[in-house]
Amino acid sequence: MLALLLARAGLKVTLVEKHGDFLRDFRGDTIHPSTLEVMHELGLAEALLELPHTRAPKLHAEIGGTDVTLADFSRLPVRSRFIAFMPQWDFLAFLAREAARYPGFRLIMDAEATGLIESEGRVTGLVIRTAEGEHAIRAPLTIGADGRGSTIRALAGLEVRPFGSPSDVLWFRLSHHPDDPAATMAHAGPRQGFVMIDRGDYWQCGYVVRKGSYRDVKAAGLDAFRAAVAEVSPLPPERLAEIASWDDLHLLSVRIDRLVRWWRPGLLCLGDAAHAMSPIGGVGVNLAIQDAVAAANRLAGPLKAGRLTDADLAAVEARRRFPTRATQKIQLMMRRRPGRPDQPARSGSPGFLKAIARWPVLAHLAGRLIGLGFRPEHIRPD
Repeated sequence: MLALLLARAGLKVTLVEKHGDFLRDFRGDTIHPSTLEVMHELGLAEALLELPHTRAPKLHAEIGGTDVTLADFSRLPVRSRFIAFMPQWDFLAFLAREAARYPGFRLIMDAEATGLIESEGRVTGLVIRTAEGEHAIRAPLTIGADGRGSTIRALAGLEVRPFGSPSDVLWFRLSHHPDDPAATMAHAGPRQGFVMIDRGDYWQCGYVVRKGSYRDVKAAGLDAFRAAVAEVSPLPPERLAEIASWDDLHLLSVRIDRLVRWWRPGLLCLGDAAHAMSPIGGVGVNLAIQDAVAAANRLAGPLKAGRLTDADLAAVEARRRFPTRATQKIQLMMRRRPGRPDQPARSGSPGFLKAIARWPVLAHLAGRLIGLGFRPEHIRPD
C-alpha cells in the first residue's frame, strides 16, 4: 500500500518481496471498513470488490447456545459498512497491479534482504539476495514492512518490547455445505475457543490452544484433537475427519509486541514489523494499512523535495503511536488465563462478550473500534 501511494505521488519506489508469489495460506484476510474507505478514496474500491470475497456486516459469537452480535458495522460513517473476507494474496496482487501503473514502481520477487547499507550512522539502502546473487539498492528511505518476524528491524537493531500472549491458534480448513451456519465470521462454543470464517467453498477454522502447547496437543493424538474441536464446533463431528494429518494444521504463534522506537535515520518500520497484534478482530492488516497512509501523507513531500529528516520519521510514529497502543491495550485486556494444553484458554465467556450480550448497543461501539479503529487515516488530496 505504501509503495502504491508513494509511486502515485511520483516517487521511485522499489518493493522487495522475499517469495516468488503472495500465496501464503491462513494470512490475515480481513479487509475492514477503514481499509475499504481508503480504497474508495483512491477510486479503487469498486474494482477491488469485483474480486471474489464474502461480506460480514456483523460479527457474531455463540454464548450459552445463543447467537449474539459481537460487532455491528451498520452505523459507520463510511461507504462500505462491512468486513470483506478476501484471500490476502488476491488483495496484495491487486495492489501490486495498481502500483505497476506508475512508472516509478518496481517490484522484485524472490529477493531476500540480507543487510542494510549504512553511512555515517544513517541507513542508505538495502542488500538483497536473488537467484543472480547479491545486489545493493540505495535509497533515501528504507521501510521495514516484513511482518512480526521482521528481518529489517532485526538488521536495524531496533528494540522490541514484548507483551506476551497466553495462546496460539491452530488453523485448518473444513468443507462448506449448503446447510452450514450462515454467519460469515463467528466465534463458537462455550469457551469461545473456535472461530470460523466463510471462504465460500470452505471454512477457515481456528482453534485456540495454550501458548507453546502444540507439542502436547500432537502427543495426545489426532483423534483427541478432533474430539476437542468437536466440543466447540457447530459443524457435524464427522466433518472433522477432513483433518487427515497434522500437515492439515497451521500453527499461528500469537504474540503482541511493539518497537520502543519505530525508526532509525533513513529507516522506518510499519505494520507488524513495528507492532505485532493479536488476531482478535483481525485488526492487524488494517492497522498496517493505516500506518501506510499516514506515512505516505507525511513523507511523500519531503522525499520528493529531497529533504527527508529524522523529524519526519518520528512524526509518523507519533501519529500512529496512540491507535497502536490503544488497540494493543484492549487486546491485552481481553486476554484470559491459559487452561489445559488441549483446550482453549478457560471455560466461560470473556467478560466483554457477556457485556455485549447484556447491552446490544455495545455491538455498535465494538463495530466502530474493530471497523475503523482509534484514528482512521485518509488519503491526502493531490
